[in-house]
Amino acid sequence: MKKTLLSLSLLTSLALCGQQSDYPIRAVNFTSVKFTDNFWLPRLRSNHTGTIAASFERCESTGRVKNFEMAATRQGAFCTKFPFDDTDIYKTIEGASYSLSLFPDKKLEAYIDSLIVKVGKAQEPDGYLYTARTIDPQHPHSWAGKERWQRERELSHELYNAGHLYEAAAAHYYATGKKNLLNIALKNADLVCSVFGPGKQHVAPGHEIVEMGLVKLYRITGKKEYLESAKDFIEERGHYNGYDAKSKDPWKNGAYWQDHQPVADQAEAIGHAVRAAYLYSGMADVAALTGDQKLLQSVDKIWENAVSKKMYVQGGIGAVPSGERFGDNYELPNATAYNETCAAIANVYWNYRMFLLHGDAKYMDILEKSLYNALISGVGLDGKSFFYSNAMQVKNSFTHHALEPARAGWFECSCCPTNVSRLLPSIPGYVYGQKEGEVYVNLFVNSTATVAVRNKPVILQQQNNYPWDGNLKFTVSPKSASAFTLRIRIPGWAQNQAMPSDLYTFAGNSQEKVRIKVNGQPVDVVTEKGYAGISRTWKKGDVVEVYLPMEVRRVVANEKVKDDAGKVALQRGPLVYCAEGVDNGGKATNILLPATASFTAAYQPGLLNGVTVLKTEVPVINIEQNGASISTVRKTVTAIPYYAWANRGRSEMTVWFPEAVKDVDLVTTNPEGKIELK
Repeated sequence: MKKTLLSLSLLTSLALCGQQSDYPIRAVNFTSVKFTDNFWLPRLRSNHTGTIAASFERCESTGRVKNFEMAATRQGAFCTKFPFDDTDIYKTIEGASYSLSLFPDKKLEAYIDSLIVKVGKAQEPDGYLYTARTIDPQHPHSWAGKERWQRERELSHELYNAGHLYEAAAAHYYATGKKNLLNIALKNADLVCSVFGPGKQHVAPGHEIVEMGLVKLYRITGKKEYLESAKDFIEERGHYNGYDAKSKDPWKNGAYWQDHQPVADQAEAIGHAVRAAYLYSGMADVAALTGDQKLLQSVDKIWENAVSKKMYVQGGIGAVPSGERFGDNYELPNATAYNETCAAIANVYWNYRMFLLHGDAKYMDILEKSLYNALISGVGLDGKSFFYSNAMQVKNSFTHHALEPARAGWFECSCCPTNVSRLLPSIPGYVYGQKEGEVYVNLFVNSTATVAVRNKPVILQQQNNYPWDGNLKFTVSPKSASAFTLRIRIPGWAQNQAMPSDLYTFAGNSQEKVRIKVNGQPVDVVTEKGYAGISRTWKKGDVVEVYLPMEVRRVVANEKVKDDAGKVALQRGPLVYCAEGVDNGGKATNILLPATASFTAAYQPGLLNGVTVLKTEVPVINIEQNGASISTVRKTVTAIPYYAWANRGRSEMTVWFPEAVKDVDLVTTNPEGKIELK
């Protein structure tokens, strides 16, 4: 396997040798980083044995695999609901491929190969691959249109399916060295390039991701047509004259799928949040590879808008359930928060690309926030139960959250579970970045990595108990003495910054300081763009120690976020906390957190697979038994990491806590006549 991966790296380098532009910073391949920690490694194992296995089984039992079998024989009737159901197989193959590099598994590898055979047989001779049409071309899926690509702009998802195929093929190729899925993807991509572009058909893909996928195929093959097609798809946006430009309905004016204006003119995160973040990821890819400055400026502006006006405190995006989309600026309600798990995943993809473009830690701060909070809240600790949307508040008595109140094993539209299966095992690839004689340390995970710095191998070992503890140790071992700069991210939260914007701030500044030692000696390090740069001639066994203060911080929202007025959230290190009813007498939305509240933090290894809990004694609203009066009583309140909620059954939950009671609404729309605090 190692020889194969080395040759793949060489092939990729050869394919790229003619490029004029690329990301200034390069990712360190996921195969080069081996986790040994107690936070992520168990999740990666659970993903391998639980999430991936369950996803494949459900693809079998729900008919997704059968669709490919019927497409191969051109007989039968499409037997699932959505034309994009093909992608659940592609995404799970992608995740399983990543996972094979972590946990070699001959049985799983053989099963993947058997699925690839079925995918290949379902492909039409010219490369077209879309079971919702191929099974019965005379009676295609109702979303598909009578002819190929006819309804691609809004409903068919033909290019969306293709994009996930390309992503899976690239991961499978890099992880195994096999070309069986890659050849299928390349055949389809050649068809796509022959159909769309200047002098051919014009369309802005309704659900973006084909752009990212084409770029990955370009990186593997060096075939310029793939990059050109990715750029064409992005530039097609905003030129369709079939929309009602005066309409405020995002489905009628094109904003729902980011087709309301040319991308170079866009400056606001808008529309369906998953589609949007996939588009912005593709824009970053194309801007990097072509040097397109207008595209770069646009994606920068959109990022600023999202981070300063449209993101939840735990890194979630896509506030509005209707259309799974971004709302207006500062529209971030808690009771109806949508926060699709897929949107958190797309946010990780987008922000890592922004880091590769700019080398600024603020992008990794957002990636970390999303990863440790909004994303992994979407998968249960068992690895087999999921949230499609991720609430910010759930009440027993009266809830506006008309979404799933408990985790589920599968959904009719099951994009999120299979998306989780592909993201988790790729996390090792986000830990480091490289730029000539510089190595960026982005995530803090017990691990061993091998990187080549100026063509010399260097082993980097991390030892820590992150995210529970802020003491970080890095052992640097070059094969021979080597001069380079190690850039260690100093998170914004360790520097009194809750968010790289004024959307959220910490209440008061901490006096605790970040401390750094090299070989036991304290050093003063200049921090540039959020990275502490240590330049020296490194020798085998050199040790860098970094101390990040892990205080409990109170977070307040910008005054324009009306739903959070007078409230605070809790954060410790990278983790946002919540209160869950199961720990607090069955309720969580009756807790007050006055400014005088103090907290203790203690690690509990037997709770929720091991978590640090926060405790404080504060006033709690109590409704008297007669229902005629209310009072406050002081109780010990427990808060747990947000990602861990809803793993012990149904329960109330809240992220934001009022500091004081300013008003009381009597809720009369439920039989118990509960009281709602303001």
